[in-house]
Amino acid sequence: MMLIAALSGALMVAGVLGLIYGLTPRPAPVPKPPRTRRRRVSSSTRSVALLGVAVGAVLAAVTGWLVALVLVPAVSVMVWRIVKGRAKDRIERLNALADFARGLGGVLTVGRGLEQAILHAARSAPAALAPEIGRLAARVRANVATGKALRLFADELDDATGDLFVATLILASERRGPGVASAMAGLAESIDADVRARRQVHTEQQKARTAARMITAISAVLLGGLFLAGSYVEPYRTPLGQVLLTVLMGLYLAALLWMRRISAAAPLPRFMGSAVADRQAAS
Repeated sequence: MMLIAALSGALMVAGVLGLIYGLTPRPAPVPKPPRTRRRRVSSSTRSVALLGVAVGAVLAAVTGWLVALVLVPAVSVMVWRIVKGRAKDRIERLNALADFARGLGGVLTVGRGLEQAILHAARSAPAALAPEIGRLAARVRANVATGKALRLFADELDDATGDLFVATLILASERRGPGVASAMAGLAESIDADVRARRQVHTEQQKARTAARMITAISAVLLGGLFLAGSYVEPYRTPLGQVLLTVLMGLYLAALLWMRRISAAAPLPRFMGSAVADRQAAS
């Protein structure tokens, strides 16, 4: 009887607490803005995936392991993304942005307006940002509003430092006062400092990528040796063995994905652009 009474009391207390929790007003959750951008698959990643499919098809035909059709392309793409990374590309783009800022500052010192300076500096745009700067110059040449053209340029850069650069140019286009050339020079020095810091971070990230290369090479040699051993890999030819092999390789892919995440630095949040506007509209 005492056990039943204690259980009944506990249920009553739980019911009261549940009622209090249910009646407590809570703020409505902020809906997440829809993702309008789709991640583009680069041509190099697509080539690696196609090569992996070809190698997987050959392995499946020779060994009878049908899972090679899926596992080989997946492992190839994951290893390629770990080894390649995007940090180096971003560093080169920022370095090119610093050169573009210096070019704008040099043209502005001779008394030209901002639009004329953009058109003149675009003629010798750095290779890493030549397409984006070319589109910016085309918009300015087509009499698109300078602020709108610069905001579209910021979306193409997709970087917090690029937002700072564009915000400076937007203020310069609105105020039209002196000192823009010196501001560009100071901004170029700030971008150079950012590039140096990112290069140091990239060097540290290379340690994880080097470990991924070594692990992948050792695993490939080990699997090749086991395959040549003959009877040792015979159990994996059975349906159950194929399932077990898929599980093991899935765990290996999960480890590669985890290694890729720890070797990638989180980008700084942007403060302008279409993504920020969507986020503010949703809130």
